[in-house]
Amino acid sequence: MREIIFDTETTGLDNKADRIIEIGAVELDNRFITGRSFHVFINPDGREVHPEALAVHGISNEMLIDKPRFAEIVDDWFAFVGDARLIAHNAGFDAGFFNEEFARIGFPALDPARIVDSLALARRRHPMGPNSLDA
Repeated sequence: MREIIFDTETTGLDNKADRIIEIGAVELDNRFITGRSFHVFINPDGREVHPEALAVHGISNEMLIDKPRFAEIVDDWFAFVGDARLIAHNAGFDAGFFNEEFARIGFPALDPARIVDSLALARRRHPMGPNSLDA
């Protein structure tokens, strides 16, 4: 079974107004890391990185000036992901941003059936514990 574990960084928290500025992903085959990965910084097309977001991820506006726009990387993303299951911690956040980016360029939204939220899994397994990525 092929799975892609992924994460995004964004200009802020509002998926309607803010943009994806970084995507990182690794491929698993039968739950083993294959060594294949995907990483890209993305120009947010005029959207500024919020200071609060900068404090979290350290990606500045200046770092993104010469990077490709989302529409320029989307084919590479689809080629990497294929039909794999997609896994993310707090997947609703990441999927919401992807779906807004897809809508801007005329692509359909992600199928929710192929997305696994590792935060939801962690909360079910450890209902009283910390469930952040660091934990």
